Amino acid sequence: MRDHFIIMASYNTWMNTKLYQAAGELSASELSENKGAFFGSVLGILNHLVVADRIWLQRFSEHPSRHEALSDVRLLPKPQALNEILFADFKELSEHRRMLDAVIERWVGSLTEADMDQAICYANSKGVRFCRRFPSLVLHFFNHQTHHRGQATTLLSQFGKDVGVTDLLALLPNELET
Repeated sequence: MRDHFIIMASYNTWMNTKLYQAAGELSASELSENKGAFFGSVLGILNHLVVADRIWLQRFSEHPSRHEALSDVRLLPKPQALNEILFADFKELSEHRRMLDAVIERWVGSLTEADMDQAICYANSKGVRFCRRFPSLVLHFFNHQTHHRGQATTLLSQFGKDVGVTDLLALLPNELET
């Protein structure tokens, strides 16, 4: 399972890099233009991803192993709403995204098979409590990012920006023997 999470963390960083490169070609007004998407604009979606990543990483930081790689995330202010704009400035948002992606890669690289046998208990944004298996939550974490990056790439394409290949398959090694 850990090896799959390492692949997903690499994919996450790769896709965020491509997404932010394309978004960086937009003007500030284009970035914040409400296009009717769930979080309104490209900037809204990118901020939502940062908000959600911080929420989940802070939850994961409470794992019984108390992973050192998440120590900086523990100290970040907790987002107040899923649609919160943490960074109106694209440069600041990009820097924070790069930091989060590095944290995610370090954290996933530090996971052990023993970590997989845990449940994480948390309350959602409405205060409803849940306890779920750690590996399932990590799968959700990466799937959520993929879902919203798909929305962002759609908005970017409406501005004539192409992020290129987005398939995880592009990162998987070809195991074909020659």
